Amino acid sequence: MNIKALVAEFIGTFMLTGAVLGAAFYSFGAPAGAAGIIGVALSIGITVFATARAIGHISGGHYNPAVTLGLVAAGRFQLGDAVPYIVAQCLGAIAVTAVFAAIGNAPATYAANGYGSLSMINASLTSVLIIEVVLTAFFLIVILGSTRASAPAGSGPLAIGLTLTAIHLMSIPVSNTSVNPARSLGPAVFAGGEALTQLWVFILAPIAGAVVGALIYRWLDE
Repeated sequence: MNIKALVAEFIGTFMLTGAVLGAAFYSFGAPAGAAGIIGVALSIGITVFATARAIGHISGGHYNPAVTLGLVAAGRFQLGDAVPYIVAQCLGAIAVTAVFAAIGNAPATYAANGYGSLSMINASLTSVLIIEVVLTAFFLIVILGSTRASAPAGSGPLAIGLTLTAIHLMSIPVSNTSVNPARSLGPAVFAGGEALTQLWVFILAPIAGAVVGALIYRWLDE
């Protein structure tokens, strides 16, 4: 395993999770006016585009355990390399949450994902499971299609960043948007309590969605 690839995954996931948390923690109450859901969605989309362009070539730019496992299901990544990638991603998400904890003024929930009282619209467990599975499957189809060998050069990061922006616009009110178990892990560790007990949903649903999306794409592309 290339240590540089693991460091790139740590940095990429650090920045991806930071893009969500920083915007979610501070933009809603900014004196100049709340950036709100649109601000959070743009923050993560722009950050993923930038990091994929900057360091994506080093590790493949997964920054997400569900993406890593989806790429395994699609036959584009070795299963044996998945575990160290996932460890690096989870450490990156925890590390950036620790940075924001040190900065302070974070909400008690740390923008954790959740259903019921942790959902903006008090969405049910079933609703959250459905949206996380469906949107992660959609995300994997875009990733696999935009990074295929015949895709226009350099188009992948833009397509992936825009898709992640759209996903957040659709699902922040429902689940606070995960589609990424590492992004869910960091805030849950610091929030504890209900956020931590609901974490399993945001591990299971994105991974299931990623595998479904990968299998759908493999069938479409045969």
